[in-house]
Amino acid sequence: MDTATARRLTTAQARSVWGMLALALVFLAGCGTKEVIVSGNFPPPLMEPLPVKLGVWYEPEFEGHEFFDEAKGRAESSWIVKTGEAQVAMWGQLLDNMFAGVTKMDGKPAPEQMNPVVDAVLIPRVDELQYAIPAHTNVKVYEIWMRYAFELVTTNGEPIAEWTMTAYGKTPTAFLQSDEAAVNLAAVVALRDAGAHFITSFHKVPEVAQWLEQLEQERGGVASR
Repeated sequence: MDTATARRLTTAQARSVWGMLALALVFLAGCGTKEVIVSGNFPPPLMEPLPVKLGVWYEPEFEGHEFFDEAKGRAESSWIVKTGEAQVAMWGQLLDNMFAGVTKMDGKPAPEQMNPVVDAVLIPRVDELQYAIPAHTNVKVYEIWMRYAFELVTTNGEPIAEWTMTAYGKTPTAFLQSDEAAVNLAAVVALRDAGAHFITSFHKVPEVAQWLEQLEQERGGVASR
């Protein structure tokens, strides 16, 4: 074998190696996991605060809420989207401006607890979350849909009201640089929608309306206005 033949073989082998590496990278890219830690701005609501001293208890599952969707094939990516930190930020901002006083509780309300600081304790949960990206729908939008479950309880854990509420966020691809940025923005829009929906629906929950009226009567004030 002359030197020229040896060089050609070496070049062919190199191309083969690079080809295999490229295929491996494509495979690994398809199997990779895309992670989004949701972050954004949540403007405070402009409203007259309700004259209610509210406690709020974020369960560990809520504070650390995330969802994971495993890829269905080699051409897709798995997704992990962490919403917990943004959830606490949004709800903290909202409740602080919606009620006259808000106290974050250190523990879940339970029987025989005495806490005269607050009138009742709100416990929010993310009951269900669904998302869609262009790879799923062939439509150039990213969507996130959430269903919340709320409990309003006394300071010793007795139920006052339970209800659910949905929130929705959608964003097109036109102005975004990556799938992750689009999913983050869709989640932020969904959180803002949740806040707006909560403000307009809170006093319409029948059990909540009844509790606000009772609180108003006890104080001789204007709790439900």
